[in-house]
Amino acid sequence: MASRDGALNRALGVFDTNGFRDHLASLVAIPSTSQDPGHLPDVQAYLETGIRPWLERLGFTVEVHPNPVEGFGPILLAERIEPGATRTIVTYGHGDTVRGLEDQWRAGLAPWTLTEEGDRWYGRGTADNKGQHVLNLTALEAVIAERGGRLGFNVKMVLETSEERGSIGLREFVAQHADRLAADVLIASDGPRVMPEVPTIATGTRGIFQFDLVLELRPGGVHSGHWGGLTTDPAIVLSHALGSIMDRHGRILVRDWLPRNGVPASVRAVLDGCPVGGGGEAATIDADWGEPGLTAAEKIYGWNSFIVLAMVSGRPENPVNAVAPSARATCHIRYTADTDPAVFEPALRKHLDENGFGVVRIEKAGVRMAASRTDPAHPWVRWTVGSMERTLGKRVQVIPNSSGGLPGDVFVDHLHVPLVWIPHSYNGCKQHGPDEHLLIAPAREGLAAYTGIWWDIGEGGTP
Repeated sequence: MASRDGALNRALGVFDTNGFRDHLASLVAIPSTSQDPGHLPDVQAYLETGIRPWLERLGFTVEVHPNPVEGFGPILLAERIEPGATRTIVTYGHGDTVRGLEDQWRAGLAPWTLTEEGDRWYGRGTADNKGQHVLNLTALEAVIAERGGRLGFNVKMVLETSEERGSIGLREFVAQHADRLAADVLIASDGPRVMPEVPTIATGTRGIFQFDLVLELRPGGVHSGHWGGLTTDPAIVLSHALGSIMDRHGRILVRDWLPRNGVPASVRAVLDGCPVGGGGEAATIDADWGEPGLTAAEKIYGWNSFIVLAMVSGRPENPVNAVAPSARATCHIRYTADTDPAVFEPALRKHLDENGFGVVRIEKAGVRMAASRTDPAHPWVRWTVGSMERTLGKRVQVIPNSSGGLPGDVFVDHLHVPLVWIPHSYNGCKQHGPDEHLLIAPAREGLAAYTGIWWDIGEGGTP
């Protein structure tokens, strides 16, 4: 007799005999970075040779479409439709990665080779996002096998290859195929858990608003001895402009940038007692940094943050004895769905002018990824919590949005589905730097949780 426990045993058997690890290794070996145009064939190969045959074996019809926006990676659309099924799930992932950064990985590691060390699998894409969507499909495969080739519901999958370039083209693609992608809910995985050992559901993501601050004072540099102390140094002025935006302890001073009504009561309630951390050696949580009066969880899941991504004046790689002619800083704001991003640029312009920085220009300002949020009390969220807790025998933490950005808004706007993101990674996975890795124990736990979810959907009783 097919059973829930049988499906779980199948999935975990694949994991414990290294079947999952070896499959993931074969996909990590495809250098599918979208941030290097020279790897476009590898991005295509990830979909065509890495994913398509597997999905077709599982009973999906698979199409790989060119990106609606020229110059960006293809998008896979797969459908598995069962006669008489009353529920349809749409899932999502991305097969592209950031650059390999081969010269920056520590000795014994390489981006396009999966290497197991202790409790970790190292390799580019192990955490972001190959490991996550491969895990979910492995769980689906176990349920199909346990039920003798059926699921009891329909599955539609979108797998893009330009997420690391801002998901360019995804919105247009989903809009074009909205009828085919119609579903009851999006259940997918990306991003980190709140702690490595704490199963997590995020019901949205923070958005990204990016801009440059620029100060250009003269055509070229001038002698630092003859002109230092006489002529304005743009690096100093720009540093003070940045200091007027955020204080020494990370409190945003452009108050119009912040959530209109503070942290909503519903968000504060769901974050009560929510742990934050597990970053390992990657970063620290500094209690005196950020908005006073907020918990760590409220700071990253219920509030906005301002970050200077990069700044330059002169030529740091080859400095000369000169007062530089210009300075530039690239910045972004991570913002929640409680903030209208249309206020960011005009509020900043007003703030700079009022604080004596009218000469500082704002360039390239705009939303890179929009914020999204489903009510944490939504029936699909509560149902998924119940399924996961039944499987894992432990509490699942719900957060109103993850701290990072994902294109959930695309699916909300065009498919009108609630969002259930189930991350399998953690904050210290180094997903955009060298030595990216996936923790083995949370991955195994995530595989079990997803197998239970897929099984329970087929049993009925869903929202």
